[in-house]
Amino acid sequence: MGSERRELMKALGARLRGLRAEAGLTGAALAERAGVGQPTVSKVENGRMVPSADVLDRLSDALGLDGSTAREVCDLLVAVMAASETAKASSEALDGATLDEAVRSARLVRSFQCVVLPAMLQSAEYARHVFDSAPHTTPEVVGRAVAARVERQSLLYEPGRESVFVLTEGVLRTWPGSPALMLAQLDRLMAVESLRTVRLGVIPWRRPVPVMPRHGFTLCDSRAVVVETFRGEQVVDDSAEVAAYEETFSRFAGAAVFGPEVRELLLQVMAEFRDLETSATR
Repeated sequence: MGSERRELMKALGARLRGLRAEAGLTGAALAERAGVGQPTVSKVENGRMVPSADVLDRLSDALGLDGSTAREVCDLLVAVMAASETAKASSEALDGATLDEAVRSARLVRSFQCVVLPAMLQSAEYARHVFDSAPHTTPEVVGRAVAARVERQSLLYEPGRESVFVLTEGVLRTWPGSPALMLAQLDRLMAVESLRTVRLGVIPWRRPVPVMPRHGFTLCDSRAVVVETFRGEQVVDDSAEVAAYEETFSRFAGAAVFGPEVRELLLQVMAEFRDLETSATR
């Protein structure tokens, strides 16, 4: 997270905390009036969470702010979001600094993906296509982001760590670039799957999914989950939310195949990409 954005989040939180004190309300009372969770109020006031425009409007209404004060806190939120957009243009943000920090500190990483391969499993060329699709990038920024992503993958080989990946079969068949790129990528998956520190599972298309997947997510131990969206990554550390994602991951893992079955599936998909490559060269 950029230092400018962090300071702006703290300023917004401190201003709201001061306004709540002036109104003579506890955090719980403000949360009840605004119709939001008390942890949300706490995280916003402590600069740990950026409220949505809707949540900020609710808090402003619950505090009874006049027009000028409401515009003041709204302007602070706009400044936070502007700083966020600036940070996203950097290679650190492009590579997912939020996810990187959370993964590096975890001993057990569990990741579910339904469209794109997990960052820890991407080949350099696959990652390059992922970063090239992001807005406002340059070849230099993409190059640094790819290098950082490849370096992070060394965590897969560290003793004492465990990584569990569950993918839908659609991930293996959603491909950028060329069939040759995917053949190299699938070959990497075969190699990683053989590691003692890694478990790779795939939910075959012939099996129904236990829950309709809406987005990818990564659990870091049992203390946080990184939720991936089109606009970036969000770290959630609320214990109830983390527990819900753990239960969902278990259901996806229960529908997946592992070991010899997943290797057989990978070889089958590789054969189909070889057919595509042969057809493209004719």
